[in-house]
Amino acid sequence: MSEAAALAPYEAILAHAELELELAGRGDIDGLQGLGARWDELTTGLGEPPPGAVSLLERARLIAERARIDLIRLRDGLLVEHAAALNGKRAADGYGRELRSTPQLDRSA
Repeated sequence: MSEAAALAPYEAILAHAELELELAGRGDIDGLQGLGARWDELTTGLGEPPPGAVSLLERARLIAERARIDLIRLRDGLLVEHAAALNGKRAADGYGRELRSTPQLDRSA
């Protein structure tokens, strides 16, 4: 097997990591979900990597770590937005209770 053929699966792993980073940076959760099966295809059956693949795998690892950080930031942003929406809903519900508890008309007059 040629060196290029031996490195092809590891180059595909690197390309996959780069795509994950791009999708994570854009916040494309649907796109990321579709990549799970592809990762399994790329990694199933790989044995000991050839010496030339070590640098490819290290780059892929670093890119995957950056994607993980982007996803953590995305998650944190979503949690902040969710908390703000809940606070807004609580405030709106509180105003609604005040309106419902106020008598509309004194019929005894």
